[in-house]
Amino acid sequence: MNPVSLVEVGSYLPEQAVGADFYTDPDAPPDENQMFRAPAFRRHVSAEETMVSMAAEAARPMLERMRERGEDTRVDMVLTNVSMPDRMFTGAGAEIVARLGLRPVPEWIIDVHNSGCASFVYMMKIARQVIASGAARSALLCSGQNMAGKLFARPQIRHRKHAAIPGDGCGVGFLRVGDESPVLDVVTHHSVEYAEDMDVRGSTRKYWEAGEDEIDMNFTDEGVERIVDRGNRLVPQVTRELCQRLDTSPADIDLLVTNQPNRMFLRNWHESLGVKPERHPDTFDEYGNLFGAGIPVTLTRARDENRLRKGDLVVLSGFAHAGDFAAATAVRW
Repeated sequence: MNPVSLVEVGSYLPEQAVGADFYTDPDAPPDENQMFRAPAFRRHVSAEETMVSMAAEAARPMLERMRERGEDTRVDMVLTNVSMPDRMFTGAGAEIVARLGLRPVPEWIIDVHNSGCASFVYMMKIARQVIASGAARSALLCSGQNMAGKLFARPQIRHRKHAAIPGDGCGVGFLRVGDESPVLDVVTHHSVEYAEDMDVRGSTRKYWEAGEDEIDMNFTDEGVERIVDRGNRLVPQVTRELCQRLDTSPADIDLLVTNQPNRMFLRNWHESLGVKPERHPDTFDEYGNLFGAGIPVTLTRARDENRLRKGDLVVLSGFAHAGDFAAATAVRW
């Protein structure tokens, strides 16, 4: 099997920064639930911004950096994940190829709708397998979150306690055949029994049915307790399994990059794994919960801040939705 490397990453954050006061309901009692303690800021997409426009803004500078280094930027695969697709049927992949003018058109264009906050890791697994088999030589991965400005900023929704948590943005990565920054292994777990525990609907209707109430995420106190329990457990579990397969210890991780759901999970994860806080980058207070974009955006931020050194063991880990999916991968930077 051919070695496969993650050789570049990039990100795009919308211009509009929104403070926590936008969501404040002066008539609501204080909420002590750590699951929904709001970040200081987050970004919102504009009415004109789409997953395609965000992915193009993230990918163009990344591909240009590669060209400046004299590297081949031909793309054989495009994989995308977006929290709320702008087009119901066609996904975002084909439009991204057209917007970026990728030629020849990639043979593989795959819109990955599941795996949520851990989608970047899942797409790495898919791309790595195809590239390692020899069926492709490179892949562009795009994870986007666009629900904050489109859904959670709506007048009927924005004062609900969970609305202030998400932010919008897009992260991208480039994989290719080679061993310069090899993907060492990928671990994924599907907990299919939790697949029905998160849904989008109106208070009295399904999301596709006509009605006057806004659609929203379904969160109950009991459901939140289950998500907290699963989230605290799943990310350390999948990360430890990855480290065991690599015959190393979590304490030897040089940089742990996870999805960014809230401060509680971020603290509990690095404490459980014995990873020092400075080795676990945190973008939550600035960007909020970026869902699937959280891992590549945070990795890009760490790279830009010179927190990555040649030879570092970089682990990307996360869980999705109400716990139906968790994944971890390791890269020797």
